[in-house]
Amino acid sequence: MDPDTREPLTEWDQAVEEVEEPAHVATFGRQVHSKGILGGTEEAGRHIGYLTKYLTKSTGEVVEADSARQREHHDRLHAELAVTPCSPRCAVWLLYGIQPQGVTSRTTPGHCKGRAHRRTTLRLPGRRVLVSRKWSGKTLADHKTDRKAFVRDMLAGVGIVKPEQDKARLVWRKVQPGDRDAPPRAHLLMRAIAERITWRAEYDRALLAASGPPGGVPETSAIPQAA
Repeated sequence: MDPDTREPLTEWDQAVEEVEEPAHVATFGRQVHSKGILGGTEEAGRHIGYLTKYLTKSTGEVVEADSARQREHHDRLHAELAVTPCSPRCAVWLLYGIQPQGVTSRTTPGHCKGRAHRRTTLRLPGRRVLVSRKWSGKTLADHKTDRKAFVRDMLAGVGIVKPEQDKARLVWRKVQPGDRDAPPRAHLLMRAIAERITWRAEYDRALLAASGPPGGVPETSAIPQAA
């Protein structure tokens, strides 16, 4: 409800029904003809490499404001997008008296974490190409297994052998509040940090051993050919 008038806000479904015509219409011309690409083929790798070359995460990577006019335009665009809803679940809808989908008591009016409102993206989707079974024929679990095998081989080359842990003997359960058998959170964090430091040191040692004579930089990627 409105914090001042205490009147109920318009529900999302009702707001959608009241819309008679769109507020903005953009025309992009004729539709581009697209074709399918089979995963694992040379053509698929070539197209993925082309995409990853030009996709960006930040507008600053491709557009740099060199003048005061460009910077002012950047500021105006960011200010406009800060009050423009980006999705049916966007908290900006509350500024216009409409309840977004999935609204709760913790939703703050006008505060949306979506990329559309960030100054570094300015509504550009700009994400790197994600791992997809449609392109490589492998699931995320398969890629994770490949990366683990690559690191194990690197460590084995310098005499560091990591035995495979038998998880069949483990039982996973959530720790309940007040469980006396659970170690303090600070101990868990410090142990995790120490473990990561050890892993990093072992991996750096393997990289130094694999670098060979000075002046040569070997291929250390888990993917033979970079996109």
